[in-house]
Amino acid sequence: MTFGFTRAALTAALLASVAMPAAAEQVFNRIAAFPVATNLPADKDKLSTTSAEIVTATEDGTTLVYSDSPLGAIGFVDITDAKGPKAGGALMMGGEPTSVAVAGTKVLAGINTSESKANPSGKLVVVDIATKAIEASCDLGGQPDSVAVSKDKSFVAVAIENERDEDVNDGDLSQMPAGDLVIASLKDGVVDCSSIKHVALTGLSEIAPEDPEPEFVAINSLGEIAVTLQENNHIAIVDGKTGEVKAHFSAGQVDLAGIDTKSDGALKFTGSKEGVLREPDAVKWLDDDRIVIANEGDWKGGSRSFTIFDKSGKELYESGPSLELATAQIGHFPDKRAKSKGVELEGLEAATFGDQKYVFVLSERASIVGVYKDTGAEPELVQLLPSGVSPEGAVAIPGRNLLATANEMDLGKDGGVRSHVMLYELAEGAPAYPMLRSEIVDGAPIGWGALSGLVGDAEKAGQLYAVNDSFYSAQPTIFTIDATQKPAVITKALPVTRGGQAAQKLDIEGITLDGKGGFWLASEGDPAKLVGHGIYNVDDKGEIKSEIGFPTELLAGQTRFGLEGITSVGEGDDMTLWMAVQREWGDDDKGLVKLLSYNPKSKEWGAVHYPLEKAGEGWVGLSEITARDGKLYIVERDNQVGDNAKLKKLYSVDIADLKPAKIGAELPVVTKQEVHDFLPDLKAATNGYVVDKLEGFTFDASGKAFAVTDNDGVDDSSGETLFWEVNLQGTN
Repeated sequence: MTFGFTRAALTAALLASVAMPAAAEQVFNRIAAFPVATNLPADKDKLSTTSAEIVTATEDGTTLVYSDSPLGAIGFVDITDAKGPKAGGALMMGGEPTSVAVAGTKVLAGINTSESKANPSGKLVVVDIATKAIEASCDLGGQPDSVAVSKDKSFVAVAIENERDEDVNDGDLSQMPAGDLVIASLKDGVVDCSSIKHVALTGLSEIAPEDPEPEFVAINSLGEIAVTLQENNHIAIVDGKTGEVKAHFSAGQVDLAGIDTKSDGALKFTGSKEGVLREPDAVKWLDDDRIVIANEGDWKGGSRSFTIFDKSGKELYESGPSLELATAQIGHFPDKRAKSKGVELEGLEAATFGDQKYVFVLSERASIVGVYKDTGAEPELVQLLPSGVSPEGAVAIPGRNLLATANEMDLGKDGGVRSHVMLYELAEGAPAYPMLRSEIVDGAPIGWGALSGLVGDAEKAGQLYAVNDSFYSAQPTIFTIDATQKPAVITKALPVTRGGQAAQKLDIEGITLDGKGGFWLASEGDPAKLVGHGIYNVDDKGEIKSEIGFPTELLAGQTRFGLEGITSVGEGDDMTLWMAVQREWGDDDKGLVKLLSYNPKSKEWGAVHYPLEKAGEGWVGLSEITARDGKLYIVERDNQVGDNAKLKKLYSVDIADLKPAKIGAELPVVTKQEVHDFLPDLKAATNGYVVDKLEGFTFDASGKAFAVTDNDGVDDSSGETLFWEVNLQGTN
């Protein structure tokens, strides 16, 4: 079965996606972020890779349990106080945990013990939740993936995937041994190993029927097991009591229109794909008759969608790329995945809060949770929640109005953010996220991300301009932001062009008005990539009118850490441009960076030195500069994230005291004053971890201050863009 999306349908879906709930309604907001590295055993290195993948909750809703494959453990989080989760420790499992499920006072963990993919093996382990002790173990005869417990707790189902080796035969099927489904009886949460039943799933699918690869299992209140066979693009419905395959059907395929299909440093939602296999990952029952599947694709498919079927195989709803495009509106589209699986929908949860059933759809690559109301027909997208990096699993706790997500990516060894478990609460209020979204133009969202600099319009209060950096190398853009709306709205995208074509070899990190309807842009430069350091004057149509490189004497000490902001002081022939260099260059003493001056009329360069705060971990540098009321305001930050972040501050320098010296001469050192500490803002914005790149700061025409963070184009990043009005009152 195929499903095509018209441009009109996409437009309607997108318009619906940005209609936020009224303040009086109940909405989900993140209330806590728990770094799972906090659970590392004392004998492990603090940078040992950890990963929260599948997460479940105890029956009283006070403890979360998650699988941690790279650590070889299951982890516990005490959420008695959901806004202040506490480490509950990790239990080493003697193998690779792949899934966890709670049965009464026990947690059942599927453990992969395979010596190789050609010789798969695994076990189902019973752990007492109170004592965190292993009580029993059953051999499963293969490599387990998903584990689910029946509603009446009388049996457990385990998908035995025996996953293919992508390095063998180009990852093609068939690769033996075949996977199957294991069903075993439970009593008081303990598995009866002698009751284990293997249900063969061979001969069902059209694709590699001899080699089924079960991926995920879910059980309804009738004891029926839904099993996804991902690479086989198939779904089976199995009687949990007898093991009989009651129904099976193809997951089908989708025709997609209005999508970005090129990983080319540009966001263009004009492509299409036909006959894309769904290849589902997670599956959940919406009731005893309907299932929903997340169509990740792990071999040849990847429809970027989720689908609802009844258990006979009748297709009831297909999302197409609507969630992907709504995700693009909030800056979370992962361009580097565009040509393959886009946002890569992988995880699911479904639960009833009060009298409303919700479906939570997790995007692994966009790091977003789509929150839908189940209407019984077409689900209604009501929110998009930020979820850390690469959400894999989720569990709802309706009795406490809570949702938890497990985010698998751990970038600690690269100096990045650690894996997290995120907690959300359903309560009255307004959505805290997104803080910035784009409008729909000609039926498609304005694509954006990696915002790096801000400037306010000279006359219109609440109107700002932002630029993106070199992550979107094929699409340098000036964005117009209406900050009077909540969330703020990107209303226009102005391409930066050279000779009428998208300008190449730019890394725009700063923007200011030129007083003539156009802009001055600052490009950071990177000699290794043949991107020059310099400034560019563009007109109101985005066309570059002049390009000004650095003088030879300045380039003598160049590094890749160049300009991170630009602002203007004065008007007409008296205009002076001031620019912030991010870090020390070769001719700078440790702890001193340059503020550069340039007069467009006289073409004269000058500089002063700015004293940096001392670095703790990592480095400290500048990331923005803007002029207002006789002062230069400068953002100074470290490059740390989460609990390691110590410095994200705003300082001021009196313009009257700036006496730039010639480049190459001894530079005077300016005096700075602290104006604002951004760390409390970054912590409180959405109750996540502190993000690294606070890169934009400016004032609008009325004097209101605004700041924005750079989401790195959703590449090894949560994709979150924080944009807010900064309260400078009461600061020193």
